[in-house]
Amino acid sequence: MQPRVGEDVAQVGYYKTQLQNGVTAEMSASMHAGIMQYTYPKEADGRFVLSNGKLERSDDGTSYTGYGVYREGGDFRIEGGTMGYQYADRIGALFEFPSNATTVKSKVGISWVSTDKACQFLDEIPHWDLEEVRDAAKDKWNSDVLSTIDITTTNETQLEMFYTAMYHSHLLPSNRTSKNPYWEFSEPYYDDFYTIWDTFRCLHPLLTLIQPKAQREIVRAMIDIWRFERFMPEGRSHNFNGRVQGGSNSDNVLADAYVKGLQGDVNWTDGYAAMKTNAEVQPYNNFDFEGPTGSTKEGRGALQDWKQYGYVTPSNGRCLSKTVEYSLNDFSLFQVAQGEKTWAPDVTSPNFTGFLAPTYPNGSYQDYDPLSCGACEWSSISYEGVPWEYSWTIPFDMEMLISLMGGPEKAEARLDTMFITELTASDQGGNSAGSTIFNPGNEPSFMTPFVYNYFPQRQHKSVQRSREVVDEYYNTGRSGIPGNDDAGAMSSWLVWNMIGLYPVVTQPVYLVLAPRFEDVAIRLEDGGARLKIKASCLEEGSYVQNLKVNGQGWNKSWIRHEDIIRPDGQDSLLEFKLGAERVKWDIGDVPPSPGHVQL
Repeated sequence: MQPRVGEDVAQVGYYKTQLQNGVTAEMSASMHAGIMQYTYPKEADGRFVLSNGKLERSDDGTSYTGYGVYREGGDFRIEGGTMGYQYADRIGALFEFPSNATTVKSKVGISWVSTDKACQFLDEIPHWDLEEVRDAAKDKWNSDVLSTIDITTTNETQLEMFYTAMYHSHLLPSNRTSKNPYWEFSEPYYDDFYTIWDTFRCLHPLLTLIQPKAQREIVRAMIDIWRFERFMPEGRSHNFNGRVQGGSNSDNVLADAYVKGLQGDVNWTDGYAAMKTNAEVQPYNNFDFEGPTGSTKEGRGALQDWKQYGYVTPSNGRCLSKTVEYSLNDFSLFQVAQGEKTWAPDVTSPNFTGFLAPTYPNGSYQDYDPLSCGACEWSSISYEGVPWEYSWTIPFDMEMLISLMGGPEKAEARLDTMFITELTASDQGGNSAGSTIFNPGNEPSFMTPFVYNYFPQRQHKSVQRSREVVDEYYNTGRSGIPGNDDAGAMSSWLVWNMIGLYPVVTQPVYLVLAPRFEDVAIRLEDGGARLKIKASCLEEGSYVQNLKVNGQGWNKSWIRHEDIIRPDGQDSLLEFKLGAERVKWDIGDVPPSPGHVQL
């Protein structure tokens, strides 16, 4: 194994690295095939090593086929190696070339179905020109992804941040239509949902807006997986469901698509049935060593508690965060069909009273600190977020939540406290960033900075928090985001912030922030309408002075999906005037609470 030295080069469609022995490796790819080029120093032997599970060489020695077997699900057959070989010595083949060979090129086709299919994919690269493959990949990314949003700005740093985030937002899930090894059907097939717990908040709403055809295919694929495997995916990789981190958040993806009119060829009758399965069928316990109290493969592992008590008890790992997520999952089911019992009103933490609490079957509370969830992992009371954070994650009934917190004034003060430094009491390792209760490095806090929009005339505070978080934690460096990107979750959060909107998932609603660019043009459908976002006086300040929506004066801190996707197919237009003054322009209705109940 040779370590890399020097600076790697990574671009759209191209990667280059240099090894300690002087060998330079370059690679590019088409949709299903790759091309690699190895350049050797004069004094080096011409060799390279291929690791795999089983290899067969052609009779003339010009090609080889093989397959690998990988851990966690699917096919565990090993040929030519040791069972459990991911922890043992790896096997492979050594290819040796003449000592005067300075460049070696190789092409690889990949298939989940068969070696024959993999060989057929080599036709995607009928030549040996790596630069031509790189340029074709770049053209494909530009035409299909990056050109869906055109930006006008003189700020090169923000431009680089934005399009890097756009790129990262389109890496997963993987389109493997017609390449499913387990069943053949007329529906699209997608894999590598890793995981929907991370991506339902920002990534899928972004795809609904700028890649509606792809999002329709994703929804159809999720429903089709339910047809054949009984449950929709929550996490899925190499054609295998797994890694349910909280609730059945596939419900949220379907509900968000449904309320935004993503109809087309989606079978919503089956979609509703798939969501009902999540709500009614207890999945078997796969006894995951990290979360042994219930299924982590699919569905809702603590569904029995939820159906019996209306909340998840501490006998299950992540009881508090599961309770919050199951409630949103059920609201999603309600949206397609068309309470909180764990609120502890007497629990106090830093001068505020009333929090979500881990609740036993008899209604008593487990002793806990709302500022802490220990390691915040699979067996903790809440997953990758403290009770303080999860207490804000009820977007379908913010009216009730604000009331439980003592009304608008007290709730706003509590929200302010989320951003005071040195108050966090949990160390979540790589999932933490900063020292505030608000955690910019993980998904449960994604919407928290913008909850100010639910208070009258406080939209300017959402803009303030948006600017603070982006300016402090996002940049163009190697660690340019504050946490794990999680299949584009964090990058899509940045895209929304930079265009000046934030989606309220499962509702056809967007919270209004403030754009970072003078001119944004978003292609909504191929050859169809565009959403144009214009910002004047950007150089004077970040705060909204006034807003027009499709030519009409606007006094609400939110807009509906139909304001963007207009029934008549016309372009839509948001016109911001920005400045330094914190104008209280948002005197209209606060965003809706469509799941409101009075407790």
